[in-house]
Amino acid sequence: MKRLFFGGVHPADKKELSASVEVKMTKEPKQVTIPMTQHIGAPCEPLVAVGDTVKKGQKIGDGKGLCVPVHASVSGTVVAIEKRRHINGTDELCVIIENDYKDTEDTSMIAYDDYSNLSDDQIIEIIREAGIVGMGGATFATNVKAATSMERVKTLIANACECEPYITSDDMLLRMYPERVLEGMRIICQVLDPERVVLAIEDNKKEAIAALKKALVNEKKIELVVLPTRYPQGAEKQLVQAVTGSEIPGGELPKSVGAAVFNVATFAYTYGAVCLGRPVTRRMVTISGEAVNNPGNYWFRIGTSFEYAVEQAGGLKDNVWKVIAGGPMMGLAQQDLSACTIKGTSSILCLSEEQNGEAQEENPCIRCGACVKACPMKLQPLYLHAYGKKGNVDELKRLNVMDCIECGCCSYTCPAKLHLVETIREGKKRVKEEM
Repeated sequence: MKRLFFGGVHPADKKELSASVEVKMTKEPKQVTIPMTQHIGAPCEPLVAVGDTVKKGQKIGDGKGLCVPVHASVSGTVVAIEKRRHINGTDELCVIIENDYKDTEDTSMIAYDDYSNLSDDQIIEIIREAGIVGMGGATFATNVKAATSMERVKTLIANACECEPYITSDDMLLRMYPERVLEGMRIICQVLDPERVVLAIEDNKKEAIAALKKALVNEKKIELVVLPTRYPQGAEKQLVQAVTGSEIPGGELPKSVGAAVFNVATFAYTYGAVCLGRPVTRRMVTISGEAVNNPGNYWFRIGTSFEYAVEQAGGLKDNVWKVIAGGPMMGLAQQDLSACTIKGTSSILCLSEEQNGEAQEENPCIRCGACVKACPMKLQPLYLHAYGKKGNVDELKRLNVMDCIECGCCSYTCPAKLHLVETIREGKKRVKEEM
């Protein structure tokens, strides 16, 4: 089979655990904890005070610069504004709302049955006011990506690859709501006016592909491209190369080769913002792994604690080893389950002791080159690891450490069990500190 991008691996996808059951609505929690940091860029400043009554969908945080607002996901009373544990491992400022279970909605956003007469700037502003970010996990402001891509994009790509093992929330979204995703694509098309519009999906999502083909039967503009399954196909640079054949230079963004990539859930929320007048207050989350009793996909309000979310999935088994926000390749292990779901939370992965296997210490690098062959960015992870251990920033820069996408392919293939990604991530931090 022809390779559409360099490197990559084929881990067992484990998607059958959550993709074989229906998506479930869950009971709302008594409290939600809404972090002011849910996106790349400046955190929001709270717009409410303790004791305030808020409505579902009300804007409760906003800021200047690279910042998008956050909204109340339930109606109720603000009982605290304080720092709480974030899924990134730090303590971040949050607004805590006591749920009144009335679901009283804020109606300040306008729904447009016909958006064709809206200007590009109006659509971009609606997207911002709805708080939409990259819902695949990147959490970059969608309004900024759209605005900076105008007049520079020939190919618009909807990313439905969802290549990490276990995660199936995008897959289920496409099975249930393909029209919402496609309408969101049409809205962004109105802004960017691309020559080519592609919805790219891996071939292991047969039911979603069937739903899309049915929805696209009379579509002339949007092209469905089915790609062979290979991790990390959903990474932005690899997907652009797979779809267009163009390789994005190091340090550049997709727009440098005339492309723009948005996650399919981002398009669905764009539809919700423009056509329904709804901000981001909930999202579908995959709860999966061998250590949770009822794997599946669940709708949760933003700000739901991991503890409550896992309880809704039947709770943890006795043999739990690790709980991860995200997938097994790029996700972040959680110290406790008090952290809450945010806009970019696509998955809560609960792994068992069997998945850990026998404890293995790092062994000396044997210069086998497996990490080099697997790296989709054509880097040399073994040297990045070595210089990262030594803190040699000059060599890390020379070897383009900042091009690492932290996909985990190198660690996955390393027979010496070196903690390559962990060391490279620390090396990138050192480089940033000297910039």
